[in-house]
Amino acid sequence: MQLQQLKYFLAVAKHRHFTQAAESVGVTQPSLSKQIHSLEAELGAPLFERVRGNVALTAAGEALLPLAARILADVDTARREVQELVGLRRGRVRLGATPSLCSSLAPQVLSRFRTAHPTIDLHVEEGGSQDLVGELTRGGLDLALIIRPGQGIDPSLTAEPILRENLVVASVGPLPGVARDEPVDLLTLRHQPMVMFRTGYDLRDATLEACRQAGFTPRFAVEGGEMDAVLSFVEAGLGIALVPGIVVAGRPQLHATPLAAPGIRRTIALAWRRGVVPTHAAQALRQTLHDYLRTAATDGSLPSGVEPF
Repeated sequence: MQLQQLKYFLAVAKHRHFTQAAESVGVTQPSLSKQIHSLEAELGAPLFERVRGNVALTAAGEALLPLAARILADVDTARREVQELVGLRRGRVRLGATPSLCSSLAPQVLSRFRTAHPTIDLHVEEGGSQDLVGELTRGGLDLALIIRPGQGIDPSLTAEPILRENLVVASVGPLPGVARDEPVDLLTLRHQPMVMFRTGYDLRDATLEACRQAGFTPRFAVEGGEMDAVLSFVEAGLGIALVPGIVVAGRPQLHATPLAAPGIRRTIALAWRRGVVPTHAAQALRQTLHDYLRTAATDGSLPSGVEPF
């Protein structure tokens, strides 16, 4: 099995068309087809069904697809790792982060990293924690800033806790009948219209579970969207939302009301694939993150309710 064959296989799986796949990898269609046939012969099973011009993956092809993607990703990482031995003059870091962290923590850390290592390529992917975990396991990311789930993370990953944060009530101005900065009991929000995140978003699950434990089902003013959309809806006066305090700090139109104990706390973690040594560039970014958090904790620049581990 050759890496070139896996590359051609992924191209056909992506385009579902042999001619288009050949063009995308810069070879002739007969050459690509020959390599695919050789790969099928070696594996002992067809990888594609070819019926009346339509190309679809067989069961064997579906099984090979994630493995081939991971193998090629690891080869690319190995190539870049060797290049980085020159002294971090070249390299790449692929960082994933949730929307709330993309708009708060990540810019501060990446700015410091860029200053120290201006020739390293930075690639950032924004997504929910579950999506980012999937990308990590497939080898599509080097590091990811995620919300560590209470039930544990994928055993193929290492998740290093870096921050604890409290959720706050975001609203336009102080809540009715609540003194400024006075903690509010979650149950008192039962009659407030709430802006809710899209289905599958981790903050939606955290909010609904906390409300359930408090004994009520929240009334939605509007639902759908991710962090920026939800904050914009709150700024427009559509309702309140439970969000991390770190994101409200950068929105002067919004007021953050803390929740009374026990509140809603969550853990932010930096994750990477277990058993895979991070590249030099990824290790440098991890160190930059820790240096930033240490400095921010010392000078008091972290928002209220955010604590480093």
